Amino acid sequence: MNATTRRETDMYEISQKITPNLWFDTQAEEAAEFYTGIFENSRIVDVLRYSDAGPGEPGSVMVVVFELAGQQFVGLNGGPQFKFTEALSLEVHCDSQEEVDRLWQQLGEGGEHGPCGWLKDKYGLSWQIVPTRFLELITDPDQEKAARAMRAMFGMGKLDIAALEAAAKG
Repeated sequence: MNATTRRETDMYEISQKITPNLWFDTQAEEAAEFYTGIFENSRIVDVLRYSDAGPGEPGSVMVVVFELAGQQFVGLNGGPQFKFTEALSLEVHCDSQEEVDRLWQQLGEGGEHGPCGWLKDKYGLSWQIVPTRFLELITDPDQEKAARAMRAMFGMGKLDIAALEAAAKG
């Protein structure tokens, strides 16, 4: 680390070749706590704070390294100049309708729900909550069955596995 950071732990290790870096105004630590409270196998790995060298206020959070479901992310408090857009989203594969329902509710709280399984959380980050069953349906060798499932998805907000299966059957 360079002279502009002060670390809370000595545990931070790079564990993957590509790490998504999420730009926040000042809420990186709050967001990391929110996300790690939702997903299993998640934790805050490290918090790096600004020192007297700046550019942030000494002691304030600069970077939070965290894991969601074993995937490492970096949250940076970089200021208000950049905002999240739908051009980048995090896709979450769900094994059950219960998981879809839970994540749709928790991640969407304080944000906004969109079409086709998309939502924005309260920080503006876009998520796709996708049942793995939907992926199976749209890759079915029967192209008509796959197309019916796809058309049904276009009419949904939160994806409904039973409704998708019914549509696929025709």
